[in-house]
Amino acid sequence: MTDLLSTLNPDQLAAVTAPASALVLAGAGSGKTRVLTTRIAWLIQTNQVSPMGLMAVTFTNKAAREMLTRLTSMLPINTRGMWVGTFHGLCNRLLRTHHREAGLPQLFTILDSSDQLSAVKRVLRALNVDTEKYDPRKVQSFINQNKEAGLRADKVEAWDPYSRHLVEYYAAYDAQIHREGAVDFAELLLRAYELLSRNALLREHYQERFRHILVDEFQDTSRLQYLWLKLLKGPDSALFAVGDDDQSIYAFRGANVGNMGLLMEELNIAAPIKLTRNYRSVSVILDAANAVISHNQGRLGKDLWTDAGEGELIRHFQAADDNEEARFLVEEIQARKLDGDTYLDQAVLYRSNAQSRSIEHALFSAGIPYRVYGGLRFFERAEIKHALAYLRLAAFPEDDNAFLRVVNFPARGIGARGLESLDAEARAAGVSLWAAACAAGKKFAAFVALIESLKNDIVGLPLMEQVEHVVARSGLLEFYKNEKDGEDRVENLNELANAAAGFAAESDDQSLEAFLGHAALEAGEHAAAQGQDAVQLMSVHSAKGLEFQTVFITGLEEGLFPHENSRNEADGLEEERRLMYVAITRARKQLYVTHAQQRMLHGQIRYNLPSQFLREIPENLVRSFSFRASKPAPAPVRAATPRVEHYHPRPVSRREANLPYKIGSRVIHPKYGEGVVAAYQGQGAEAEIKVIFPKIGDKWFILEYARLTTLG
Repeated sequence: MTDLLSTLNPDQLAAVTAPASALVLAGAGSGKTRVLTTRIAWLIQTNQVSPMGLMAVTFTNKAAREMLTRLTSMLPINTRGMWVGTFHGLCNRLLRTHHREAGLPQLFTILDSSDQLSAVKRVLRALNVDTEKYDPRKVQSFINQNKEAGLRADKVEAWDPYSRHLVEYYAAYDAQIHREGAVDFAELLLRAYELLSRNALLREHYQERFRHILVDEFQDTSRLQYLWLKLLKGPDSALFAVGDDDQSIYAFRGANVGNMGLLMEELNIAAPIKLTRNYRSVSVILDAANAVISHNQGRLGKDLWTDAGEGELIRHFQAADDNEEARFLVEEIQARKLDGDTYLDQAVLYRSNAQSRSIEHALFSAGIPYRVYGGLRFFERAEIKHALAYLRLAAFPEDDNAFLRVVNFPARGIGARGLESLDAEARAAGVSLWAAACAAGKKFAAFVALIESLKNDIVGLPLMEQVEHVVARSGLLEFYKNEKDGEDRVENLNELANAAAGFAAESDDQSLEAFLGHAALEAGEHAAAQGQDAVQLMSVHSAKGLEFQTVFITGLEEGLFPHENSRNEADGLEEERRLMYVAITRARKQLYVTHAQQRMLHGQIRYNLPSQFLREIPENLVRSFSFRASKPAPAPVRAATPRVEHYHPRPVSRREANLPYKIGSRVIHPKYGEGVVAAYQGQGAEAEIKVIFPKIGDKWFILEYARLTTLG
């Protein structure tokens, strides 16, 4: 029998072997995932539960996969069929298993955010709504907020004519997607909660089955998620929740940090088990994090510690403006690279995505590779969404959103007027767009024949071959092969087949419908390119769960970080401080904090005071300096030799000074849009300019005919 417990520290051991329901307060870098996975393995190994008798809930599919991978390395068990996944993934599984009881068709489709917005727009158009007054995105947000609060349209209180109309649109939207056999993300959880609430036999079945329920990142649970977990927990089962109230940063998504205290109260948990030993950061960084977060009220309370040594002092840089701040980042990144750090080990964090422009500009000008973490994701790329729409139609032709996405893509002569007419006919007859198209005759005959052909051709094929066939026969592959610069899109379409193969290898249900559900759920995952040594740029929210050797926290100014919106929210400042805590604890060895006396943001110069979070870091942990300083500030108690006392901007070469477009400057092209000047080659009439366009990549132009306009 494998000894699972021998390498655990005392607090981890107490958590893993807790006899009943427990709340584990897991500090940053304290081995949270290890504790959660080891508890599952220990419960199975000691015969307290079978693999099928527990449920583990995570917040990302990546975390669920990592948990299963670790579990198979601990025990010789087959994890297929285990209920381990995200809230949305597990609710999807529950609803597909009990679709009749849930009032859903067997092959219901899942609407991602953009598909849901399209559905909202169709509802508003059918009701002749003024979209200037009722913006579709705001209507969508209203619907989701109420669903996430567990409220159907008939339960939402309306206080004025405006809100009464919103409730009306919510009801009409729900009726439409129900008619189309679709659910949105918020509906997955709400429908699953309603199913268990009203069906006592089903509820008791799952309460009896799941003797142990384990929840990761419990501080991020919403009120409805908590209520769903309570429904699943039976009188004889245990709920084991792991989280950190100091890292609750998703209130804007509905996260309710109060669930942690509520859990302790309702399950009679006297005190949380605290994991305070940090295995990530040096003590200077942890001391700073502890000091900052101590200013928050109502915490469950803990202080992180480590035996990894004190480490170097935090470096605080005050810049004259955001450009100077960015140039400083460049010099420090280069210096650390020369000292042996990789670019990949260095991350630049910012509170607002708008801050990244000057940083990107400086990195690009210096020739430093970088990646903006959290960019366009695989399942959100246009060519992939087109392919998935064809696949959805092949599986479920009644899907109106899929129909609208590809009925004229690639172009087949079906215009907006034709679609409006078809939509009117479908509504008048109370049928789907597909049914109306089948009855419409010649205009839609070719498209109907194509979908029927795809549907028939893929019967009996393995999942990967189904995807390959639909991608090829739909015309998408040929379309993008003939598109200028379409190589990347073709590669993405080929990768979709690989994704299907991978899904088939890991899933019990290898149907096309299951893969489409998986793709909709995966659309929110982050997937950075592998193997490239590049500096990581990201918002603090995106940095949650990551760690780096060196972290630069930028823009520490009042109104920016903490954000000005926090002043108008009850828990706003405390959530901003939790964000700062998360940012600090991303660093393993070295932390930089920077701010600028003035900053160009949203097209305006802003003059801000230094952030109060800077003042909350004890002075003896910090070494401060600025561009104008001839010397760094006197070394405090924990003296460490700083790499930079002051720095020098990159000199501009004589050739660059005479060029019409400066390297690193932003330009716009009439066809390719906005880009950045990257390089020159040649002289005189043969001179060429290289511009990088974010959407299509690199382009070389003869300088004389470049047709570029400088943006600044």
